[in-house]
Amino acid sequence: MTSKIFINLPVKDLQKSMDFYTKIGFGNNPQFTNEFAACMVLNESIFVMLLTYKYFQNFTKKEIADAKKTTQVLLAIEFESIEKIKELVEIATEAGGEIYMDAADYGWMYQHSLADLDGHQWELGYMDMSRFPQQQ
Repeated sequence: MTSKIFINLPVKDLQKSMDFYTKIGFGNNPQFTNEFAACMVLNESIFVMLLTYKYFQNFTKKEIADAKKTTQVLLAIEFESIEKIKELVEIATEAGGEIYMDAADYGWMYQHSLADLDGHQWELGYMDMSRFPQQQ
């Protein structure tokens, strides 16, 4: 089984996207960062590769979707608390991100949805499995 995931996202303005992801808590790995791409580090296992559209096109023969107009994927991350999610949403919106769906609290699960500068959708969630509804 693999131990790391690299999420590749096409971005219109590499520097602005790097600034956004830095503001919401990602680190940067300069070893894999240049004028065409930036490796943003969420943790030791999850990396977001921000690629300029022109560079991204080298990795696919398909048309690149405009994430402001279409949804191709929802990126979901679990957090340790609802408070952490609320903090991140506040920071992200101040940094130019957008809430695309209102927060939802299901009792055992809380989720919030936001989009980065290019419209890539992130689902932020917290689960308390001790409150998971029991099947009868």
